[in-house]
Amino acid sequence: MNGIKIRGTGSCLPSRVLTNDDLARQVDTSDEWITARTGIRERRILTAETHSGLCAGAARTALDRAGLSPGDIGVCIVATMTPDAIIPSAACTMQTALGLPHDTLCFDLNAACSGFLYALHTVECLLAASPRKYGLVIGCDVLSRVVDWSDRSACILFGDGAGAAAVEWRAEWPSIGATLGCHGSNELLRCPGPGSTEEQYLSMEGQRVFKFALEAVPWCMDRTLERHGLTPADVDFFVFHQANARIIDLVAKKYRIPPEKYCKNIDRRGNTSAASIPIVLSEMEAAGRLQPGSRALLVGFGGGLTWGGALIEMA
Repeated sequence: MNGIKIRGTGSCLPSRVLTNDDLARQVDTSDEWITARTGIRERRILTAETHSGLCAGAARTALDRAGLSPGDIGVCIVATMTPDAIIPSAACTMQTALGLPHDTLCFDLNAACSGFLYALHTVECLLAASPRKYGLVIGCDVLSRVVDWSDRSACILFGDGAGAAAVEWRAEWPSIGATLGCHGSNELLRCPGPGSTEEQYLSMEGQRVFKFALEAVPWCMDRTLERHGLTPADVDFFVFHQANARIIDLVAKKYRIPPEKYCKNIDRRGNTSAASIPIVLSEMEAAGRLQPGSRALLVGFGGGLTWGGALIEMA
């Protein structure tokens, strides 16, 4: 026992919409080519907004839906690889922006597209020792900052956005049973940092990442279900990292998951990295699909390479 449940979710997106036709005017591609291979038709791109502003917007909605105030929060984690600044961290910025108590534990976590799952597991562990049993988990990435807009293989895939979950910890609740892993010597998906002499653009070997995902997602699902003693039929919803519509469809077919049990928003959002899963959760809650007691199996994978799965319930 000792676990967390989600009390409320939120999301925040930049105002600018970048369509496939817009990209076709920049690189040698087309709407048909992108849609057929990825399922993406458009994505949001940050212009006047800031990373911190997206985080705060998503967090405020999550708190409001959860019926919580900033003073209730004991831990705030921002999963990101593209913050506004290295110091202060995006999470520390949230302390001021949201008015969190000064003794709130605030820090950033980077596990790329798996970051939200890593952060959920981390906040579950930390809230056990916190005097306040509510936490904020925010996933936010502005990948437009690290994409080479002349690289057709990468620039078509990514979008910007933030998603957040306000969670509650109780001793009598079961753990989310997170299944997490990484392979740090892999260079299939990487982005050099300020200390590198390489160009600081995100790069990936698309076909090999696709193959990796088709192995990692079922592995995470099987291990997470096994930890909880459940079968796919026992789960209300499946929330996959929105990296490629074909990956989601193939996994859904493998496990015979009916369309009403999973959600795809990649056609409108693109791959938003750490924000991907919480944005889907927020949109599902806004549509009335997530209700108290709903159980969702979350599965993600990303650069590192990293991967993870968790079973979360709505409070």
